[in-house]
Amino acid sequence: MLTTRHIALVVAAAASALTSCGGGSTPASPAGAVDAAPPCAGSCASASTFLTTSDVGRTIAQAVAEATARNQPATIAVVDRVGNVLAVFRMNGAPASVTVSSGSGAVGGLDGVNIVPATLAAISKALTGAYLSSEGNAFSTRTASQIVQQHFNPGERLAPGGPLFGVQFSQLPCADTNLRRVGPSPGPGPQRAPLGLAADPGGLPLYQAGTPVGGVGVVADGLYGLDPDIGDRDVDTDELIALAATFGRAAPDDRRADRITADGRTLRFADAGFGGLLSDPATAPAFGAIDGVAGSLVPVPGYTDGTLQAGLAFGEPGSGIRPAGPPLDGLDAFVPTDAADAPRFPPVAGSEPGVALTAAEVTTILREAMAVANRARAQIRRPTGSAARVSVSVVDSAGNVLGVLRSRDAPLFGLDVAIQKARTAALLSSPDAASALAGLPPAVYLDGGLTVLGSSAPGDYVTTLRDFLGSPTALADGATAFTARATGNLARPFFPDGVDGSAPGPFSRPAGAWSPFNTGLQLDTSYNAVIQHVAFVAGLAPDVGTSCAGVGGFDGGFATVPAATALASGLQIFPGSVPVYRGDTLVGAVGVSGDGVDQDDMVAFLGVHEAGLALGGFGNAPANLRSDRLTPGGHRLRYVNCPQSPFLDGSSTNACSGQ
Repeated sequence: MLTTRHIALVVAAAASALTSCGGGSTPASPAGAVDAAPPCAGSCASASTFLTTSDVGRTIAQAVAEATARNQPATIAVVDRVGNVLAVFRMNGAPASVTVSSGSGAVGGLDGVNIVPATLAAISKALTGAYLSSEGNAFSTRTASQIVQQHFNPGERLAPGGPLFGVQFSQLPCADTNLRRVGPSPGPGPQRAPLGLAADPGGLPLYQAGTPVGGVGVVADGLYGLDPDIGDRDVDTDELIALAATFGRAAPDDRRADRITADGRTLRFADAGFGGLLSDPATAPAFGAIDGVAGSLVPVPGYTDGTLQAGLAFGEPGSGIRPAGPPLDGLDAFVPTDAADAPRFPPVAGSEPGVALTAAEVTTILREAMAVANRARAQIRRPTGSAARVSVSVVDSAGNVLGVLRSRDAPLFGLDVAIQKARTAALLSSPDAASALAGLPPAVYLDGGLTVLGSSAPGDYVTTLRDFLGSPTALADGATAFTARATGNLARPFFPDGVDGSAPGPFSRPAGAWSPFNTGLQLDTSYNAVIQHVAFVAGLAPDVGTSCAGVGGFDGGFATVPAATALASGLQIFPGSVPVYRGDTLVGAVGVSGDGVDQDDMVAFLGVHEAGLALGGFGNAPANLRSDRLTPGGHRLRYVNCPQSPFLDGSSTNACSGQ
């Protein structure tokens, strides 16, 4: 029988359909769907904003009610804001595993792998909803799908790649920078994501009092994919079940992705509203009535012991994030911490004899970069006119992390990504890059079960790059300073980016083989490690170590070889990093990730410039080394791209010019 509330939801959906055909915003949430709260802009998180065990049970029960109404048994995962898995519930009859598929017909990489436990897919979806969201923006796995494909928007020919092209291979389970569950209780984050960030609709953030407190991920259809066409509205079972789960803790309407633009395009949040549900979440049975009946909580090795857990309060001791103290106080900034609440990455000196960045220089770079961010206008944050919220990292030329700092309320995914970006710039700018890549085992691709499809050696990309640039010593001579933006130019399936029918960049798989699950060099350096982690959860192998590189294929028992520290968390191929030089000598790199990729470029570039002016002795790469002097095929590589009129406190329009 339809309840009064259910009728109201249907009416709301019908009314909204008149104005939202063919795309556009989803319906505004009806009363009761969103946790009532005043608008938040970064300061609402407190010791009282966290998911209780009752909240977690209620979230699962609402999802189960919708899955039951649709006759689609599902696996449901709930995480807190720093990535602790608080519960995984498998309904009776739910698919035990998923098939990874971009739907493009591409073969290779993760595309076509069908042995991934559904629990891992649900966890990665939930983590994505939590990690991409903040008090200023609520993003979902559908948002992620829109911004990681070969065109932005997906399906638009002659359009460049998504602004966060490659972000799906961050937060990896093998990364040395992500934390792991120790014991039965939640611990500090950010915790690792078993498959990286997800682009498959069905992962949404959870909010309380205007601040994100976690995420929910759902797998019911047995697929782990993406949305290749955003010109229509899908009836996606996973997403609808996840939407029901968020009832009462749904993202504030004004913070959802569909209220935010990037490069003049409106982002997507969900293809359905609450009126599209077949159940009434407000009357879902209590968790105790479904546990052991509709399904049960399940343990997932490395993530949960199969019980309900309460989440941690973000920004409080024990969560892994707390306000920065000396020497980085006074910036309204935060630092990642360990279980003892001590900073995990305090400013330290680099490793290069005689020329290394000092701890004082690292501190100054972090301070100056954060000062730039605090003045900068955010691109993807509400309310408009907000300051950019970013994570900043500094590494030495070997990829050792020298310091990390984050703005208040910066999206949590940016901590790992900022380090990936910095390490990518440091590695590819160094004379050791070619040998580091050539020393890695080939990625051994699987295709259905444990059948070997083929292999791809990271060292082969060195040869391809040298041919592409016409330089037989590229990546071995230290003659070019590469940024994450330049690396991204080389890692697209079309070069120049977005020009359909052109040849692929030398770090990319070719068109037809490329997909968001088969990117090329980026994935090949980490592929075996991801597969080992999947095998661990399936009970077939020990867990992967704390490096994403140097892991052999499953056919060799995942044997490891020494790998460069710069590859330990995986490569990243979208903008936001610059190398740092002392004269003509590479001494490190800075990575930034947060509220827009042009802002990320600017904060990194100007942060290094301003720190160099303040202290002397180091700075950005000399102009004659920068990647934008290279013109392969007559097309110039990029170095950085700074936004126009970027500051809230001035009218400067060429902030990076001449630096």
